[in-house]
Parts: sequence; C-alpha cells; structure tokens
Amino acid sequence: MNPHLTDLIRLLDLERLEDNLFRGTSRDIGSPQVFGGQVLGQALRAAYATTEGRRAHSLHAYFLRRGDFNAPIVYEVDRSRDGHSFTSRRVVAIQHGAQIFHMAASFQTIEEGVEHQLPMPDVTQPEALRSLYDVPADLRDKLPPAVRKLVRDDIPFEFRLVQPINYARPVAEPPRQDVWLRAIGPLPDDPLLQQCLLAYVSDYHLIATALRPHGASMATPGISVASIDHAMWFHRPARVDDWLLYSMDSPSASGSRGFARASLFTRDGVLVASTAQEGLIRLPPSA
Repeated sequence: MNPHLTDLIRLLDLERLEDNLFRGTSRDIGSPQVFGGQVLGQALRAAYATTEGRRAHSLHAYFLRRGDFNAPIVYEVDRSRDGHSFTSRRVVAIQHGAQIFHMAASFQTIEEGVEHQLPMPDVTQPEALRSLYDVPADLRDKLPPAVRKLVRDDIPFEFRLVQPINYARPVAEPPRQDVWLRAIGPLPDDPLLQQCLLAYVSDYHLIATALRPHGASMATPGISVASIDHAMWFHRPARVDDWLLYSMDSPSASGSRGFARASLFTRDGVLVASTAQEGLIRLPPSA
C-alpha cells in the first residue's frame, strides 16, 4: 500500500483508553492547525468503536478551537441511545484540557426502502483533467509558500479540478466547483474505514467554494479561513479509492461567514453522500 495511505489508516486507528475513551495523534498537512477532516474521521471512528452492526447515516459537528497537531487528542464518546433501529452517539474531542470539537452521529441497521436521487452533473471526466499536484518541481519551488502548501504532493488523495483556479492570482468566478477525488492507491475492503476516510476527505475544497465569487483563494495573502461546522449524510456505500465527483456550490456568504453544500457521486452517477459546511471568512483589506 502507498505509504501515505498506510500512515492515514494508522492515524484513524485510535488507542482505546477506556470503554468510551480514545486517543489519537495528528499530522501536519500544511495548515496552522489540525486539519478538520482528520478530527471528523477520528471522531467517527471512535463512535464506531462503541456500536455494532449499524452503519452511520449522518453526522453534525462543530469546530470549537484550533487543534494542536503536536499534542494528542482525546475522544470521549457518550452512548446517547441504542434503539431498535437507530443508535445515537455524541463525541467530544479534548486537547490541553479543553473541548476543541464535538459531534453528534446517528447509526442505523441496514434496511431496504424507497429510493431516488438527483442526477450527477455532466462534467469533464477525470482522465481529461490535470492533477492539482501536477506542477513541475522546479516551478513548485518558485511558488509563494501559501500556494506550495496547496499543491504539495505528499497527501493521500488526488484531486482534479473541473474548473481550474489560479491560486496565486484568482479572479471572481461563479460560486460553484466540481472536483474529482480519490485515494492515491487501493484500500482495504472495510466499509467502516472507507466511510471514515470519506468524512476525512470531505473537508477538502468545500468552504473554498465560497471564496470563488470574491476573487480569493485559500492562498490569498492575509486571508483568514476556518471551519465552523460540518454536516454529512451518508446515502449509499462508496469506495474512496475509486473516482468520486465532489459537486459543490455556495448559496450565501454574510457576516464574515461562507456557506457551502455539496453532493458526492460515484463515477457511474450514484449519489453516495451530501455535505454542508459554514466557515469563517475574513479577507484582507486589499482583497
């Protein structure tokens, strides 16, 4: 297995301290704090460790404080309810004696029922697009530091943007984007692991969609962007080592907050998950 994927799976393999208490480590992916998707994935993994025979169908999380990737994170799971068909869990992430994150997640026994879905957008296929990290090494070294963090090629996922963005000199664009994503190598046939990894990668690119109408990007000098909350609904099983289309739009930005929502489709058009996120957005005065 690719070493970056091996490391990510190890990151989600939490240490069990007590029945409802777990400890995880962090990785520095270039952001000033712990990556929100990491905390989402670890919290979901901790909740799964207290359930049996049920699959997560939704989660709702709040990011309360910046995480320190130099210190461990403790996850405390509250077994809120174990019903006939549904199970509820609340997970609190603690670091340096303070809550940095909390999440409510709901699990359900697998059932058959009515089905429908919206169609997948008609977009360029991933083979016709360049990888976000397809930047020659000599050119990468000349990019501003903030841009280099966005095009680093040592993360465990590959992204191909249907609507390319010039991170160094962005221009105002409609508040939507489509991104093909997948893990950079094969993964184990473990549906729970696949779902935790899907939660992990869902935090990429989402709130950045709200920056597009304002001619800004995550690499804009002086910009301040941080996730406030994150919601996710798992509709159908999915593999993150196959191409998935992340189709995102941002209906609104106000009060220094940007809102974005998205759908995740398999290559053959099956809607597997939906997400929504609100984030803090503070542009520098000259932006």
